[in-house]
Amino acid sequence: MHAASPHDARRCDAALTHAFVVLGKRWNGMILSVLSGGEASFSDLRRALDGISDSMLSERLSELAANGLVTRTVAAGPPVSVRYDLTDGGHALEPALDQIRDWASVHLTRPA
Repeated sequence: MHAASPHDARRCDAALTHAFVVLGKRWNGMILSVLSGGEASFSDLRRALDGISDSMLSERLSELAANGLVTRTVAAGPPVSVRYDLTDGGHALEPALDQIRDWASVHLTRPA
């Protein structure tokens, strides 16, 4: 029996699959990109993400928070204020998002 190598392809595939399950959902990458500029309110995010509905934004923020990428902070009012920010795990994605952005600008054609 072989000892597990540091690079087990099956394990990497599972990790990559899980990453794309989370990051591959429409809007998630864009939400993370907007929050890489600093914390934002729900309204700030809605304005930055043209075309997203309130219910979809709420759903995606909840999913990103459940996956440990985004924090939700409620400040007592009046008025009550809710702010969203990246966690350390979310910030750790910033270089990868930058690389994907650079790759896409060179290698993907934009729809007409």
